[in-house]
Amino acid sequence: MKIVLASDHAGVALKKEVSALLTSMGHEVDDLGPFTSDSVDLSDYVYPAALKVAQNKDTRGIFIDGVGYGSAMIANRIYGIDAVVCQDPFCAKLARQHNDSNVLCLGGKIIGPAIALEIVRVWMTTDFLAQEKYIRRVEKVKQITAKHLKKLDELA
Repeated sequence: MKIVLASDHAGVALKKEVSALLTSMGHEVDDLGPFTSDSVDLSDYVYPAALKVAQNKDTRGIFIDGVGYGSAMIANRIYGIDAVVCQDPFCAKLARQHNDSNVLCLGGKIIGPAIALEIVRVWMTTDFLAQEKYIRRVEKVKQITAKHLKKLDELA
């Protein structure tokens, strides 16, 4: 699977470790930066990364900033993105099983590398539970998205 990575300066170090894990798991990694810890604006990296994920259904994203919430806020403004912030493996499992999330957001300032890598491993290896109640719930979220966001091909 292709995984798009992005971060801000607070997530660069953890992003390198996540990239190595994903590569070792056999995934193709597309790191959109940044590549140094010099201060940057998160949206300059997460926005284009979210667009890439939204344009390809077979792609997921992992975005890392200080606490993860900034990345999720930016990503969830894009049609086709279902970004979650996870701070433990249990939440990562449920974010895939129950919500079919396609973007994982992590906090490089609040999660150590060992737990972060386990979160990524669990999130990447957990499938959506395609049971009636979860399908119904995900579809309701998609209806809200369709009501309030424009599809990428509708944007001028």
